[in-house]
Amino acid sequence: MKTQDAIELARRFAIRDGIAPEAAIKKSLDQLLEFEPNNPAFEVDVETVARDHLFKFGPLQPLLDNPEIEEIWINGPDEVFIAEAGVSKKIHLNISESQLKVVVEKMLRSTGRRLDRSMPFVDASLSDGSRLHVVIPDITKSNWSINVRKFPERIINLQELTESETLTIEQEGILINAVRDGKNILVSGATQSGKTTLLCALLNEISSNQRIISVEETFELKIMKPDWVAMQTRQANLEGVGEVNLRRLIKEALRMRPNRLIVGEVREAESLDLLIALNSGLPGACTIHANSARDAILKLCTLPLLAGQNISSDFVNPTVGNAIDLVVHCTLNADGTRVVSEILEVSWNSLLAQIELSKPVKI
Repeated sequence: MKTQDAIELARRFAIRDGIAPEAAIKKSLDQLLEFEPNNPAFEVDVETVARDHLFKFGPLQPLLDNPEIEEIWINGPDEVFIAEAGVSKKIHLNISESQLKVVVEKMLRSTGRRLDRSMPFVDASLSDGSRLHVVIPDITKSNWSINVRKFPERIINLQELTESETLTIEQEGILINAVRDGKNILVSGATQSGKTTLLCALLNEISSNQRIISVEETFELKIMKPDWVAMQTRQANLEGVGEVNLRRLIKEALRMRPNRLIVGEVREAESLDLLIALNSGLPGACTIHANSARDAILKLCTLPLLAGQNISSDFVNPTVGNAIDLVVHCTLNADGTRVVSEILEVSWNSLLAQIELSKPVKI
């Protein structure tokens, strides 16, 4: 009997009998050892390898276990990259295309999300909180494109961000007061600039008697508060039905008696639903990709127009001005350090955006 026999048998037991993987492994070992009772090394070897196959992600596991690695991306079997402290580099990793496919299948197994020709993209949250994104051919030219974005296992608070010089003492005070006063905050920045980390730090300044409802495409936020409900989107099934998008989640969140509404990131028409909710007096926060705080506001004035032809700038512009109080812009420097480079207070004059700089700290 070979190790692969034990692995395959364990999988069959897990599916057929509905038992946990550990129990499936034990059952498969017990059955296989009946055929080789005099081979004491067999049990140890199979158990070790079987656990690696059923619980871990093969050659990627050491990278996932390394707390210094922030992100892993794979363009092909010989093109593996990692980012540490904001700096990316190529590494050598002995992994084949078939192994990559098996690893992705394992990663998706518990998420309820699928990847096939009809759904060639997937976003999913792994059990450790990391975010998985995969694109397959023929959307990509030849190889699978895989990204695993890791997030801190613990929540970093505003004081720690100040100690690491991501924030200044003045900025920390401004943000603490803004959160406690129920201001609506837009966190902007480029990819890997620390938007989610900062948003989590802000949210953990909210009073513990507040009810927080968050909506995201995939679970990324970490909030240590007693009354928090997190929701994520869902793909359509094989019949093309059952999709739950961010617009639907925002509407559902409003029925859940929130004191704060949080959207992990606004990208498209869901920005309209968020603005309407915030403009009704419900405090909230979200993130957005942008090159500056001013660009973030201009982008937020444009995205709601995707909701339909009946939505005009005459409606959106003053709504943004009335709904957003602060824009906090995060910057990733060339040396890998992350800083809050701008804090802007937003005001509105008629229908035109007038963004006033509230004692910005240029770093």
